[in-house]
Amino acid sequence: MRLLYLHGFRSSPQSSKAKLMAQKVRLANRKKAAIEWYCPQLPPSPAEAFELAWQFAAPQDETKRKIPLAVIGSSLGGFYAAALTERLLRAGIYARCVLLNPAPFPARDLSAYIGRVKNWHDEGDFVFTQQHVDELKVIDGQAFTRPERYMAIIAKGDEVLKWREMTKRFPAGTMRVLEGGDHAISDFEMYADEVLAFCQGL
Repeated sequence: MRLLYLHGFRSSPQSSKAKLMAQKVRLANRKKAAIEWYCPQLPPSPAEAFELAWQFAAPQDETKRKIPLAVIGSSLGGFYAAALTERLLRAGIYARCVLLNPAPFPARDLSAYIGRVKNWHDEGDFVFTQQHVDELKVIDGQAFTRPERYMAIIAKGDEVLKWREMTKRFPAGTMRVLEGGDHAISDFEMYADEVLAFCQGL
């Protein structure tokens, strides 16, 4: 199978959840799971980030397209992951999706971050613009049609996003609503094996 991980706003492949999932994939591959892992650094532009994800998820090679795909998305990456999965399903491409505290309305919420923004995992920064907010509006509006293909882990204690908005916007067929917790899902190690099993269809 192919497994795509999409990180959140200001985040990177160096996030604790991304690194943990990469480790789980390596361990599974030692047992001949044959998982192709892809966790790119997403550009600030939502349009470019979505296109980068789409190129991996829907490759030109028809043989590769037939390999089962799963997408894991955290926060803003969760928003991308849901929109991407819906587009894949409409294109007839098999996909499963795991959402980790997914951003329900990023165009609304990230408009407060227009300007120069610092990265979480290094000393770099980037400029977030009104154009980027407008690109999020274009990606938004995807109908959520196949809840059985989705798993969501949502923390009531998320200090960034509202958990009720997340559960309403992303009514996943498999949902874990955590009492307490935080935006980073700091105890994600407790759920990582379950996430990987869901991605594999186990």
